[in-house]
Amino acid sequence: MEDNGEEKLIAVARHIAKTLGHNESMADDILQIFSNFDGRFSREKLSEKMAGAAGDDLRACASLEQTLGSLERQISQYVVADHPIWADSADSSAFLDSIDELIATIRDWKPMATADKSISACIVRAEDFMQQAMFRLEDEFRLLMERGCESFELAPPYANGESTGNLLFDSDDDEEEAIVTNGEDHNQIPVAQPLTDYDIVIDALPSGTINDLHEIAKRMVAAGFGKDCSHVYSSCRRGFLEESMSRLGMQKLSIEVQKMSWHDLEDEIDKWIKAANVALRILFPSERRLCDRVFFGFSSAADLSFMEVCRGSTIQILNFADAVAIGSRSPERLFKILDLFETLRELMPDFEYNFSDQYCLVLRNDAVTIWKRLGEAIRGIFMELENLIRRDPAKAPVPRGGLHPITRYVMNYLRAACRSRETLEQVFEENVNVVPSKDSSSSSLSVQIAWVMELLESNLEMKSKIYGDSALCTVFMMNNGRYIIQKVKDSELGSLLGDDWIRKHTAKIKQLQMSYQRITWNKALGALKADNSSAVPNVAGKFLHMKDKIKFFNSYFEETYKIQSQWIIFDEQLRKEMRISLANLLLPAYGNFIKRFQNSPEVGKHADKHIKYTVEDIEARINDLFQGVSGSAGSRN
Repeated sequence: MEDNGEEKLIAVARHIAKTLGHNESMADDILQIFSNFDGRFSREKLSEKMAGAAGDDLRACASLEQTLGSLERQISQYVVADHPIWADSADSSAFLDSIDELIATIRDWKPMATADKSISACIVRAEDFMQQAMFRLEDEFRLLMERGCESFELAPPYANGESTGNLLFDSDDDEEEAIVTNGEDHNQIPVAQPLTDYDIVIDALPSGTINDLHEIAKRMVAAGFGKDCSHVYSSCRRGFLEESMSRLGMQKLSIEVQKMSWHDLEDEIDKWIKAANVALRILFPSERRLCDRVFFGFSSAADLSFMEVCRGSTIQILNFADAVAIGSRSPERLFKILDLFETLRELMPDFEYNFSDQYCLVLRNDAVTIWKRLGEAIRGIFMELENLIRRDPAKAPVPRGGLHPITRYVMNYLRAACRSRETLEQVFEENVNVVPSKDSSSSSLSVQIAWVMELLESNLEMKSKIYGDSALCTVFMMNNGRYIIQKVKDSELGSLLGDDWIRKHTAKIKQLQMSYQRITWNKALGALKADNSSAVPNVAGKFLHMKDKIKFFNSYFEETYKIQSQWIIFDEQLRKEMRISLANLLLPAYGNFIKRFQNSPEVGKHADKHIKYTVEDIEARINDLFQGVSGSAGSRN
């Protein structure tokens, strides 16, 4: 036991001297130091041991060279083979076994290379040959992937420009029937019905091929060629994804979006929504699954490969959405941009799931940024709507006090927009100071809508002033005000603006009715007014006798009827209310006046020849008011 301990101690000293001694003289000096320190480290003993060790090293180096020579002969036959190695399972197994032995040899001998130049030279030689073997493995890996795709009819385009299809991809026409092929026309692309369920995973390669790829990937990662393997893998699968996106109608568009007509861009947005859903919910999860199977046990290589496969298609998806977001803020674009925003919102969990690793962090962050940018675009569109209302000029008045086009446009626009109320509330909650709020309890969207309504009302008031007739001005405001209230009450606008808003604006219509009566009929009522004297002053300060009063009334009523029967009130209920109110105002006063007129001494026995209208005539003509005549006065839709 004592001799054995001394042998170990001397071996350690010999190893230290050999390791630290860069040349023979330095090694001798180190041995002298050991000899002076302990008698057991005499130069004679240490020299004998080192001489014996040198013999061991020579034998070890010879053994290494013999092993490498054998491996080179075995591997060379496969490296230079002119046929696919994986066409024969025996060849592929033998090739992998030889590579495993080469990897193990390099791993076991490499720590000794720093202390022995002969071993170091052998290791360099082994690594060079390993690189040649990896190049061949890389080629086999690529060939397996391409052949696997072909067997599943998912290959990149053939040389003639045609490609096989798979049933994930439907045509541009959503109602087109599926094409059934009989196997004779290989250039026919099958077309599937539109997808409604995205809970699908594609087995993009046969299971046997995936196992073979995994075995190759395992050797390439072990040999330090993991990134090369990932690169080959991603270049093959990236082509599949690009072909898939093309089949789904996605073009590589970004800044070109700015030059497209809105009609064409609408079509592209529809295609984008379809492609984004299929990519994030079917294609990317399938690629993630395939990566994890091929690179099982090597999570870093799997993550890197997945990122390289999906990055291009993801950027293509995001670039299009970003280009739309930074484009025109024309109000007509709101609804399609809402579609984009909602699609990205629904796909956010899929972005989080698919791109959860460190390599995909940038893609995940970009998706969030562009989604928020779409929200900014929506807020910008509402600002443009405000500007459109402000800038809409007061030109020629709408005939007969009808509905103004700006009223119809804005109210139908807001009604349609509020069908996406949940989305709009989310958008405006992120920017709570868009417009000043008088009611802190109101949602940001409610404040925004109320602000647009206020702008519309101000614009209509400005337009009403171009009417020369004050009564027609009130009819115009009643028509537009009533239309606004009805659109609010039968849509989400009602719950956004609230009952108080509706009551307030309904009261405004009542006030306009009173203004109309005062402006139009006060003169007539003044002529019919009972008085103690037989004559009363008119508006000009002159006194009218009974005959003058009825003559004035007949003339005034006839002229007013002639004009206002051409005016129009669209809302049937409002028109009915106006007529009832006017009848209640005029008919009693006119009936009492006729009785007084007939009994007036001033008139005498010939009263009837001065009475042009009976009470029934007046009522009939009141019921003819506000019907309008044929022509355009702004239809009520």
